Amino acid sequence: MERRVFLKNSSILAGGLLAANKLNAVNLEVPPIRIAIIGCGDRGKGIIHILNKMPDKYRIIAVCDVLDFRLESAKKISGSASWKTYKDYGQMLSSEKLDAVVIAVPLYLHYPIAVETIKSGCHLYLEKTMTYDIQQSINLVGLMRGRKRQILQVGHQYRYSPLYYRVKEMIEKGSLGKITQVDCRWDRNGSWRREVPNKNLERAVNWRMYKAYSGGLVAELLSHQIDFINWLFDTHPDEFFATGGIDVYKDGRETYDNVQVMLRYSKIGLIGNFGSMCGNARDGYLFKIKGTLGTVSLLIDQGMFYPEKKTQPSKEIIDGVTGASKIGWDKDGGFPILLQKPLDGTVYAFEDFHKRILDGSTPDSNVLTGARTAISVHLANEALYTKKKILWNKDFDV
Repeated sequence: MERRVFLKNSSILAGGLLAANKLNAVNLEVPPIRIAIIGCGDRGKGIIHILNKMPDKYRIIAVCDVLDFRLESAKKISGSASWKTYKDYGQMLSSEKLDAVVIAVPLYLHYPIAVETIKSGCHLYLEKTMTYDIQQSINLVGLMRGRKRQILQVGHQYRYSPLYYRVKEMIEKGSLGKITQVDCRWDRNGSWRREVPNKNLERAVNWRMYKAYSGGLVAELLSHQIDFINWLFDTHPDEFFATGGIDVYKDGRETYDNVQVMLRYSKIGLIGNFGSMCGNARDGYLFKIKGTLGTVSLLIDQGMFYPEKKTQPSKEIIDGVTGASKIGWDKDGGFPILLQKPLDGTVYAFEDFHKRILDGSTPDSNVLTGARTAISVHLANEALYTKKKILWNKDFDV
């Protein structure tokens, strides 16, 4: 067992378990998790901002990025903290006394950095999509096997939102009846292109545009919704259909700016429709789950339940959804799933990451679920770019 994991088991974990059981009367204190961020782009900096607001749980020790201007940008939000900066993640892993690492780098770099982080003994928060290809997912599952106290949590943060948990509860209780379709969109109106300070950095900065580095819109946006469906029903799609193209921005990109994916979950009789575009933002993020008794319509931070007209929702169902008897029906005959908007899902995800590090339990978004979704994304992209029907192979079951 690696030294860092052993130390957590013998000291931090012991204190954390006691704290988790609320034995505060003996004044036990759990030290903040010493954490480093690899990747200081938009997502990495967003995570830094969140961790800075959780000083009782996390203490950022170091940040790492290969691009100097991103390191400088990250340092500006360090405040009075004295973070060390690195351009070489290997050097950082070997030099710093870390408990955990966040990986928020371009998709094609997820796997090699994750492997070195796991071997170092650190706990790992690995941004979605977990890996660039199928074999990498299978390899990570194998690498994590037997590491029962070492946490790998994948950044599908909506699994941790109270709103999405409530939807999962509703479905498990049968409030929607038999569910046969989901309709999802995540649209934007913009090129998705970042300004490049030096033309030689085009692929390093705009990596999402190039197939060698990116899974495009399916990996960067639709993976969240695909992952949630996998989680809701503890399954994965087995038939993949897709189409798309570079229909708006003829700027040398390789990944499509307009995609539509249809997935068939034949074991449960479900069809999933997932679309994303860069040419219109009217719908933005939409997520509709349709059953024989009603529909759930979700935005990122709010949701409505619309009973089918043929059914009269019982007080039990209404109370189970809203937590209150008095509800506000909208003009379309729906009522809110939660009475208050939740926080950013990443906040809940890192609260959970902290808990899992302390008690050693498996996150809801873990290496196995992360692999299932990453493989789904890869097969969807294979269908997208080959224009062929693709099937799930039993060899992909992990």
